Amino acid sequence: MPRVIVFDVIEIMLDTSALEPHFKRVFGDERVLREWFSQLLLYSKVATIAGPYFDFSTIAVAALDMTAASRQVTLSSDDKEQISKAMLSLSPHPDVREALKRLRAAGLRLVTLTNSNQRAMEEQLKNAGIEEYFERKFSVDSVRKYKPAPETYQMVAKETKNHLGNIRRVIAPARRLFPVKYLTMLVIGNARTRAVTESL
Repeated sequence: MPRVIVFDVIEIMLDTSALEPHFKRVFGDERVLREWFSQLLLYSKVATIAGPYFDFSTIAVAALDMTAASRQVTLSSDDKEQISKAMLSLSPHPDVREALKRLRAAGLRLVTLTNSNQRAMEEQLKNAGIEEYFERKFSVDSVRKYKPAPETYQMVAKETKNHLGNIRRVIAPARRLFPVKYLTMLVIGNARTRAVTESL
């Protein structure tokens, strides 16, 4: 049975650096982008543990407001709208398309799993021009829990008619360690190191 490779979308494939000018304009420092994104991921995990579940875009705006409050910056509705819209139009990293082609050519099944809602994820992949490489596109909205909750990957296994032992995920932290082209070689070579691809 062909192995299923589950990709994060933002950071591992889509380059968030396009958001830096917005954060530079609003906060005076583009590095606030990383602070906000870290808070966004933290609060999504808290929502999974403590509840209740909120849509990722709702948490994103709330995290943006909290980041602004901590820096004593007043955000306008236009500021928030521009950042939210920019999140839907991120470009892929330069090595992503070729990596996806190689994985498909190796006979692997490629899917995405994102914290974003289905509509936002579909728009992100379409705008990035990489939607054609994935046989399925999953959102955690289906189980109302955020990654890495086990239910999110159990849902992928069920929908792809596979078992968890045959699924590998390519996660965002790996992007900071290796370009996608090297991740591709590792995945094709059945890599099992948790620093790069995680078995479930």
